[in-house]
Amino acid sequence: MTSTDRSRLREWLSAASLRSYVAEFISTFFFVFAAVGSAISARMLTPDVTSDASSLVATALAQGFALFAAVYVAADVSGGHVNPAVTFGFAVGGHIGLPTAIFYWISQLGGSTLACLLLRVASAGQAIPTTGIGTEMTGFGGAVVESVITFMLVYTVYVAADPRGGGGDRERKRKMRREVAGPLAVGLTAGACVLAAASLTGASMNPARSFGPAVVSGNFKNHAVYWVGPLIGAALAALVHQYLVFPSAPSDAYPTSAV
Repeated sequence: MTSTDRSRLREWLSAASLRSYVAEFISTFFFVFAAVGSAISARMLTPDVTSDASSLVATALAQGFALFAAVYVAADVSGGHVNPAVTFGFAVGGHIGLPTAIFYWISQLGGSTLACLLLRVASAGQAIPTTGIGTEMTGFGGAVVESVITFMLVYTVYVAADPRGGGGDRERKRKMRREVAGPLAVGLTAGACVLAAASLTGASMNPARSFGPAVVSGNFKNHAVYWVGPLIGAALAALVHQYLVFPSAPSDAYPTSAV
């Protein structure tokens, strides 16, 4: 191992980096616990959820609020990605290194799995609902829908993280986004996408959101849809924002932060 390799390893395992991995684990746990828990609660209160729009609104609100809070609490430590697709988008844009992205993914998937395990145990064995595509849809159609709504989410993340948007002082806008505006915009976008696409694909937009329930339930049917679609959508969002809407982004604009 060369000195450069040792230096990089120390950076990836430094106290600051470990704190960021823990922050991603906790925030993803928080988000998935709320998202999956709200789906379980809706099913228990309204068994025939397919004909009750109120359950859709309730789960959309739960996911939007939970994502807002999850991003907010992790923003200053890890950037508040809470989503492997967001991390992938930042890696594609060159704002986060591949090894760091992998550690983020491990933390996010671990947090999601633990949240679903805890829900399974605490709910006395209630079935963990998994995301799935509509009965008349194909896997390709499901991937397209997930790609589109993830594009919307990750593009919002990029705009929220970019201090140049809207004019004005950079530091003032960075502080505002870090405190409320950025996480709120991300949460509202996620909630809107759930309302728009939950009946089609479950509106995951987040591989970790689908991974934990699949692991705990043992149901991986059409699981590839929830990786392929979000990763393509996230990559496109990063490229469109960085090279079309806001070209020549300064290297220090948002190196690792979602907000």
